[in-house]
Amino acid sequence: MQQVFKTIIIMKNINIHEGIILIPDFSGFTEFVFNTKLYTGEYIVRQLLSTLIDMNDQYFDISEIEGDAILFYRYDNHPSYDHISRMLWNMRNAFNQKIKELSKELSMSIDMSLKFIVHYGKFSQYTIGSFKKLYGKTVVEAHQMLKNEFTENPSYALFSHSFLENSESEKSEINTQQYHLPEGGMIHYFENAN
Repeated sequence: MQQVFKTIIIMKNINIHEGIILIPDFSGFTEFVFNTKLYTGEYIVRQLLSTLIDMNDQYFDISEIEGDAILFYRYDNHPSYDHISRMLWNMRNAFNQKIKELSKELSMSIDMSLKFIVHYGKFSQYTIGSFKKLYGKTVVEAHQMLKNEFTENPSYALFSHSFLENSESEKSEINTQQYHLPEGGMIHYFENAN
């Protein structure tokens, strides 16, 4: 008699946490790549990405860097809207300053600006070899937010409804143009806010 054993494995991932997903992304990157020499473009992008990483000051962990975007994350049950807003403002100012420096150093115009996606929810992390990857609906949603139809200016921060609901405060000392979206969430435009 052949016995058939069925084993049910209930997987419980103790790696699932709530946290913030932050994606700074360059506007104008594709055109920049096609119109800039390879070595020069790589040098500029490396400098700009390094600036954003330095301004992060190890507050967020880095999941990955892909072309012109950084996937930052932070496990945090009580995110601070004010703290994140100030950090984005500082990143944006440092990015713009680095573009001015590089434009002068290389005697060329660099036509890129910075946009941010800030989202909140549950996600997990797994390891393949030496790589740590994020996984979950929250990560996919954050990437989808990059392809939004709400933005009018190239330099902005889009805060998801989920982030705003879970953050400690929805007020910031930073003076930017703010627009609430019909689907929830809010956009801060950096242009004309200096």
